[in-house]
Amino acid sequence: MILTPAKLVFRTGLAGLLLLVVMAGCLLIGSQDISLQKVLQGPSIEGVPNSDYEILVGVRLPRIILAAIVGAALACSGVVFQAILRNPLADPYILGVSSGAGLGSIVAVLLGWTWTFWGLSALMVASFIGAMGTVWLVWSIGRVTGRVHVTGLLLAGVVVNALFSAVIMFLASIAGAKKFQTTMLWLMGSFAELDKMAPLLASGVVVVLGILFILMLGNHLNILSFGREDARSLGVSIERTCFLAFGCAALITSVAVSFSGLIGFVGLIVPHAVRLVAGPDHRQLIPLSALVGAAFLVIADAVARIVVAPAMLPVGVVTAMTGGPFFLILLIRYTKTIHWGQS
Repeated sequence: MILTPAKLVFRTGLAGLLLLVVMAGCLLIGSQDISLQKVLQGPSIEGVPNSDYEILVGVRLPRIILAAIVGAALACSGVVFQAILRNPLADPYILGVSSGAGLGSIVAVLLGWTWTFWGLSALMVASFIGAMGTVWLVWSIGRVTGRVHVTGLLLAGVVVNALFSAVIMFLASIAGAKKFQTTMLWLMGSFAELDKMAPLLASGVVVVLGILFILMLGNHLNILSFGREDARSLGVSIERTCFLAFGCAALITSVAVSFSGLIGFVGLIVPHAVRLVAGPDHRQLIPLSALVGAAFLVIADAVARIVVAPAMLPVGVVTAMTGGPFFLILLIRYTKTIHWGQS
């Protein structure tokens, strides 16, 4: 079925509307009931601070916006890795990119880096360096045999992920009791409360720009999905496309990890779900995955906030419990058609 601009606008608009509905609904979900009527009365009622307003606007709204940003970033990164590697099991978490970004964040925290560079925090810069270093390491391991083999890349990513996770646990264990507890929650994926909106807005801008740039590569990703030889014969620069796509995916993944920790399986579940419904064309797969990924993580965070209320479950636990069985199903299907995507 041919993708027309009208279909793309309609489907993207429908997914955007779904995201807004989900975000609005999750604003009213939490361990403490609030009154929307009281919220609409403003930050104070007859000179008395309005607690319902503070909870919704000061706590839940920034958390939901952050969940949407992280979900969009991880879902789009999954689209890129699956397209470049031509492997249905690829995502930032499984390939070790999230662990690399997490290792960079942990190092920045332990070294006490608090500087900013062009509006980017030290945490974000260190995460990006860790993510890009992981991409380079996995790619280098995959080329040991003389050519990039998608199965080799996947296995290399799994090994690097395990190695970096062990290093993160070691660094966390020597960081002190208080930092260890905080780090453990971060490793399981969590959305901490933000004291300022500026970092949230900056991260949103970086993620949106990164997704737009990836969208510009959508047609090249479509051609790459047919195989490297076919893409080369059609004039697509494989090395340039892979470098730009991987770089953007690593950037938005590093932003997500620096704010939320290690949240797995979003980049695995969402692209497959969108692909089943809307098709494999990356010109629509990228924006739809971003919007659906944002909605998925907002819902997962809402579940994490209420399932063991008044305590709070790490959102990474919710995505892992959802994505684990999904990954096993894909693994079984992939092993039966192992020839798909090899080059």
